[in-house]
Amino acid sequence: MIRLENVGLRYPGGPEVLRDVTIRLHEGEMAFLTGPSGAGKTTLLRLLYLGLRPTRGLIRLFGEDVTRLPRQRLPEFRRRIGVIFQDFRLLDHLTTFENVALPLYVAGQKPAKYRNDIVELLEWVGLGDRINAYPEVLSAGERQRAAIARAIVARPQLLLADEPTGNVDPQLARRLLRLFVELNRLGTTMVIATHDAQLIAATPGARVMTISDGRVSITPPAEASIS
Repeated sequence: MIRLENVGLRYPGGPEVLRDVTIRLHEGEMAFLTGPSGAGKTTLLRLLYLGLRPTRGLIRLFGEDVTRLPRQRLPEFRRRIGVIFQDFRLLDHLTTFENVALPLYVAGQKPAKYRNDIVELLEWVGLGDRINAYPEVLSAGERQRAAIARAIVARPQLLLADEPTGNVDPQLARRLLRLFVELNRLGTTMVIATHDAQLIAATPGARVMTISDGRVSITPPAEASIS
């Protein structure tokens, strides 16, 4: 599903942020992306959700070369990708329910069809009593959970998450991890950027991609369990 070959990225006037990155992830795999702050984790995720184009190298998603994908085809690909942003990106004029429902609404689904599913999802992430609240009155952790719910509500083929548990307590972090693992078992391919070594250690079957000095090294999956 994901293939990067010798990818490099350089911002104008600066050195290469990523260099000679080669990654292959098959459909249904789960991988963690880790490394020190400023190493390029968010930049790599932006390449994967087509928010950036590489300076050099090849990127293939869903079997297609997206390195020079025409702009008019970007929405087609992005509908297949769920993204959990580190800065949440909730719309201030929409309630929690409306923010989470947005991908389904944009896809043309009727509220009567998805209302119960969204209510159930919000209950699961601990926002059942915040359905009608606006982002400005939500805590950072609540906004994070709303962003997670919005990213997974449409069951994307590929889920990209930038520090998805960075604003929640350890107990909720493990609960959200169980949700990610279950989605992965149902077929969603995942790349999760995180500093949380305990989160990584608790996840069975996930490989670890570490960014250092602009390069990515990959550790094979290790056996583990979630309690």
